[in-house]
Amino acid sequence: MTNKFTVAVLGLGAMGLPMATRLASQLTVHGFDIAEARLELAQQAGIVRCGSAQEAAKGADAVLLAVRNGNQLTDVLFGEHGVAAVLSRGTVVILTSTVGRDAIEDTVARLAEYGVELVDAPLSGGPLRAGQGDLLVVVGASEAARSKAAPVLDLLASTLTVVGDKPGDGQALKTVNQLLCGIHIAAAAEALALADALGLDKEKTLSALEAGAAGSFMLSNRGPRILEAYSETGADVLSRLDIFVKDMGIVGNATRAAGLATPVAAAAEQLYLLGQAQGLGSADDSAVIKVIAPSEHSAK
Repeated sequence: MTNKFTVAVLGLGAMGLPMATRLASQLTVHGFDIAEARLELAQQAGIVRCGSAQEAAKGADAVLLAVRNGNQLTDVLFGEHGVAAVLSRGTVVILTSTVGRDAIEDTVARLAEYGVELVDAPLSGGPLRAGQGDLLVVVGASEAARSKAAPVLDLLASTLTVVGDKPGDGQALKTVNQLLCGIHIAAAAEALALADALGLDKEKTLSALEAGAAGSFMLSNRGPRILEAYSETGADVLSRLDIFVKDMGIVGNATRAAGLATPVAAAAEQLYLLGQAQGLGSADDSAVIKVIAPSEHSAK
């Protein structure tokens, strides 16, 4: 690793900023976000603060995108102030977001006109693990593009799985991952709402469930935050509920295109949609329990 390698991180939100901070420990990182507060935090973390996405990307060896959806992906790369036009030939664009397979083919073709390859590398693990380089990253990209992106991916991932040699393969596996995550969060919320309705101590219930066959990463990770959902401020927002509206929508699109019935995933998607309709979209996704039980003991 060397700070002679420059990576531009575009999007310094809940995941982008800790990833950029992690990368800045060994690489030169240029950062940009539309939010002034995030730029200030990035500068404090040793990231070179840039006034625009194009400024950050110009001359970079790699560009890491932490965008919200496919529309943002297209806008950041090819919009009025898109960065594709300023990238050097041979640069790689590393897409860390879950945008679905449908957005990838056109992006790859358009980047090829600039001599740039896309590394499809959606990731999972949350902000804390992002800052520690402890993420699961699933990659679809050519061997050459993976090699160019290695200084970035190696710093971010504790588990890096190459799922295919073409962009889109990473999105496919991440779609499967999000099907399970979305269901597991909804199931954890249902279980803890039932424990509350039955008069059980929720903290003791969570501890007991974690120790048994019903335990899961999502139960342990989201469970404590689910228990905070009814507090005055709710749980700290580490993953917004409307992210799972997006991701379960991607799951639904993929399963319908495949002609595959996924009724459990569809039911979970409806819970997130209801949460968004009830004004919980910007809350932590653990707030989905309030869709099932609007208030503590509400089932009694």
